[in-house]
Amino acid sequence: MDAKDIMILNILQDDSTLSVKEISEKIGLTFTPTYERIKQLEKQGIIEKYVVLLNREKLGLNIVVYCNVRLKEQSQEVLASFESHITKYDEVQEVISLSGEYDYMLKIIAKDINSYNEFAVNVISNIPNIGQYHSSIVLHEVKKATKFKINMD
Repeated sequence: MDAKDIMILNILQDDSTLSVKEISEKIGLTFTPTYERIKQLEKQGIIEKYVVLLNREKLGLNIVVYCNVRLKEQSQEVLASFESHITKYDEVQEVISLSGEYDYMLKIIAKDINSYNEFAVNVISNIPNIGQYHSSIVLHEVKKATKFKINMD
């Protein structure tokens, strides 16, 4: 990657709806090399996909919960089973494997506290090998970023 690739990535992180023509004007290249650079970044897996960020509150999804999960055992089979099971639910936005006191952290989005409680009681607590789970409800999102700082090294 060179400086032009980094410029492209920063521009796309700010607004992925820009056309190749608009991006090429911003970075000082013509259309074709800009297009080829973008396609190469996609091919290399640096650009994974293009998405739209939605305002969850305007959609009535008012609760964000980080749920730490400890399993009764940590065999490969149990971990794979948990991951396969929990990733099926749309409420679960992220599943992160952890070191330390808990095995996983889940980011869960729900309509309200009652909806989350129903999900916790009917889904999380019924997953095989759940030893313990601890929920932390987000009161206020201070920073919510999607952009990575990219350095040339």
